Amino acid sequence: MITAIREVRKTKGLTLAEVGERCVPPTTAQTIGRLETGTRTVSVGWLNRIAHALGVEAADLVKLPDRADVPVAALVGPDGANAPTSARVAVPPHPAAGMVAVLMEGSIGDYRAGDELWCARLAPADFASALNRDVLVPRPAGRFVFGRLIGREGDMLHVLPLSAGARQQVVADPAWIAMAVRLIREL
Repeated sequence: MITAIREVRKTKGLTLAEVGERCVPPTTAQTIGRLETGTRTVSVGWLNRIAHALGVEAADLVKLPDRADVPVAALVGPDGANAPTSARVAVPPHPAAGMVAVLMEGSIGDYRAGDELWCARLAPADFASALNRDVLVPRPAGRFVFGRLIGREGDMLHVLPLSAGARQQVVADPAWIAMAVRLIREL
């Protein structure tokens, strides 16, 4: 099996030791290096452990003949744009299980018409992690509120819609909310 472990690790800016420490259970930099170079066989278990340590899906670490890599042409930072010191590839996004999408048909707040938001569904116990983030909140009869989650009091969520002059909406006890985690935009 041909893997892209090294490319993904370098794109994430991690050392072999850092990836080894992030594995559950932790392993050595030497083991990660052997798995990268193919001197040690990469099992499905190892692939899953390394993917978790890198914060990607296991499928992102397998090179498939029909999937084109996107080479990284430049790294942009405070000192400007620079060429990478070694070959790198960008990992295309893949939705995680349970994600939902929000499609922008018109411009609102920082979003433009045509933008696509990928949102992670959250259970009530995780609502606090979405404070000060853009969320989609279901309401009765198939309606939704979309805006910035600005507060939570008990089972009441306070959402500020993103349109200018909009008033705060209060939603009681939603079964779930979806927090925006990835913006996909055509330029």
